[in-house]
Amino acid sequence: MQREELAGWLRLTLTPGVGNTTARQLLATFGLPQQVFAQPVSALGEVCSARQAAALQREPAELQNLLQITWDWLQQDLDRRRVLTLGDSAYPPSLLDMEDPPTLLYGMGSPLAWQPTGLAAGCAHSVAVVGSRNPTPQGAANARQFAHSLAQAGLTVVSGLALGVDGAAHEGALLGAAVDQLATVAVVGTGLDRVYPKQHLDLAHRIAQRGVLLSEYPLGTPPLAANFPKRNRIISGLACGTLVVEAALQSGSLITARLAVEQGKDVFAIPGSIHSTQARGCHALIKQGAKLVECAQDILEELHLAPTTAVAGDSVADDAASTEAEDGFDADGSLISALGFDPVSLDALQARTGLDTPSLQAQLMTLELQRRVARLPGGLFQRIAQA
Repeated sequence: MQREELAGWLRLTLTPGVGNTTARQLLATFGLPQQVFAQPVSALGEVCSARQAAALQREPAELQNLLQITWDWLQQDLDRRRVLTLGDSAYPPSLLDMEDPPTLLYGMGSPLAWQPTGLAAGCAHSVAVVGSRNPTPQGAANARQFAHSLAQAGLTVVSGLALGVDGAAHEGALLGAAVDQLATVAVVGTGLDRVYPKQHLDLAHRIAQRGVLLSEYPLGTPPLAANFPKRNRIISGLACGTLVVEAALQSGSLITARLAVEQGKDVFAIPGSIHSTQARGCHALIKQGAKLVECAQDILEELHLAPTTAVAGDSVADDAASTEAEDGFDADGSLISALGFDPVSLDALQARTGLDTPSLQAQLMTLELQRRVARLPGGLFQRIAQA
């Protein structure tokens, strides 16, 4: 993209009162942004309001500064950085079917992203994985494992780089994807020159090497609360289906699930304990018609993408069963069986097992070190099933 062309696109997105829908209408009527700005107010007024037409006649005060920042950012790494316009060959075609496709997408990542088999391949090869920012240990493990299996099957995992389930999903995808595969897409709510949350700085760098970071927001955009729910339509729009791992009833992940349904996409949900608030959102989705899944194979089969054999290490339930007889804890009255899968207190475990306090605490510590049990707030313990 030439500097003059970039200036036109940036000016269009910066024009006050002109959103994605109006911009798309203007482009459909007049052509490229430079041609839009060449129109008289009378012509513009036939497509947009008088206020919008007047605004299009004035160059935004911040344009030249943003143009210089964006141009310099692109020049630093032309192979890995892009500003994608609606007509760009690398622009994900599935987003064009949305009511509100981003006028511009800023991208930073593997050169694979800009090839025909990358972002342009669209939702046919991508699954979104979303969920709570404060998942249970089992929820985080499930997100990581499902994403790992989906990536192993050749799919790109899409998520939002948030704490919790999002981060675990990106991590799992990076571990499971082949070296010649676009592992994961992180759709963020800030400018790409910022990483939010800061805890994911290293993760963002790794995604930029083997996946891609996407944003519709200009460079320098801080983490504003309103931007994150809005970006969720891009997460669901990029994927052929959305998996919700854990979610409370008021979770933002349910927004993503609703948007997926509105876009005609499949929604999948992992069930959880009836006593867990983090499972209630998933249970609500299942009641509303989301597909209950127990392993990544369920998703692959539903999307008609299943490999001829099951993905290795796929089933969370099978992994849980296989661990019961390991390390001296058998299925006959053992501590690992007594734990079940719901959070449980020390007193309840003593009642179930008959163990004295020192013995029980010692065995729990062993299981914690083996990462088979997690210690939760409130003095609770929860069993973890992992591959």
